[in-house]
Amino acid sequence: MLAAGAVAPANASSAAAKAGQGAATIRVATYNLSLNRAAEGELVSDVSTGDDAQARAVAEVIQRTRPDIVLLNEFDYVPDGVAADLFRENYLEVGQGGADPVEYPYAYVAPSNTGIPSGFDLNNDGTVGGGDDAYGFGLFPGQYGMAVLSRFPIDTEDVRTFQEFRWADLPGALLPDDPSTPAPADWFSPEELEVVRLSSKSHWDVPVQVGGRVVHVLVSHPTPPTFDGAEDRNGRRNHDEIRFWADYVGPGRASYIYDDDGVRGGLKPGSSFVILGDQNSDPVDGDSVPGAIQQLLDHPRIVDPLPVSAGAPEAAELQGGANATHEGDPRYDTADFADTEPGNLRADYVLPSRQLRPVGAGVFWPVRSDPLARLTGEFPFPTSDHRLVWVDVRVPGGAR
Repeated sequence: MLAAGAVAPANASSAAAKAGQGAATIRVATYNLSLNRAAEGELVSDVSTGDDAQARAVAEVIQRTRPDIVLLNEFDYVPDGVAADLFRENYLEVGQGGADPVEYPYAYVAPSNTGIPSGFDLNNDGTVGGGDDAYGFGLFPGQYGMAVLSRFPIDTEDVRTFQEFRWADLPGALLPDDPSTPAPADWFSPEELEVVRLSSKSHWDVPVQVGGRVVHVLVSHPTPPTFDGAEDRNGRRNHDEIRFWADYVGPGRASYIYDDDGVRGGLKPGSSFVILGDQNSDPVDGDSVPGAIQQLLDHPRIVDPLPVSAGAPEAAELQGGANATHEGDPRYDTADFADTEPGNLRADYVLPSRQLRPVGAGVFWPVRSDPLARLTGEFPFPTSDHRLVWVDVRVPGGAR
């Protein structure tokens, strides 16, 4: 194995997808599976055997939906792909709850900014150290990391990562402001701005070879726009983390971007791509900076397939609370958050480029009467407070 509405029918898409006129249909998904752990080494311990209840449940969700390419958010980074290998071997490649096993011969993992000490007092509480002063919030390096699993070959030589891109290098960045001073955008000192990174985890451009076509899988996990103060440093960072991809795929908008190897520029015009991730931003409700996710949803090169489920509106009605005040349609919700605040939201996205025509989409959120509702449940969740989101796309030239 190489390292580095309703539930969709299991045979709706596969790596041997039906092909016609040189095109292939593949399923692409994002899943914040909350498989992060509280201490370094715990994830490896938990996935080293096949008996971790949460790992078995999230593996079954993946087996039930059977994506060809899937991003895992909140999957702790472990060097050399050790955790990703163990999760595949001991959980995904073993049938769970009556579901068929699923194999992903290819995986990509890389370091995350989470838990890496910055050496500065970034939250301005008078002390240096702890998760809130790391480059991205985390109690140890790599906590809340990411992994990409694929049935198709990943061109690891051409992967671009943007872990070290500085927030201050984003033109017009929404840098946070200290409300106690008259100076603008001065939450961070000049010395801190020299090191503060844009990505709370990382941004990756992962090229995947689908038949004769390269699909750029653009993955990230922007910070939640909460857990801060009047300076709104997390809300502003969330907005700018989302903006990064909007600029990266926009012709003429990415000349300022540089990757971790020093290569400048964005995606080449005409490239096929799909943006994946828990963006932590709802178009209407929640605490995002207004217009944050619209930077992607309204982008001329991007299609929003609007995945829905039957379970989300049922949950919003039954749970009430903040959900009753929401303006957005609960059919599109992908996360089951606290009913007091902020309520359930659309946070997770699969957004293909216009070359990749969507032919199906959904959110794995069964209604309570569905036997598979045991995999989503209610707090404390057997899997995650997020739901897997999938989109089926036609890939021109993707036939084998």
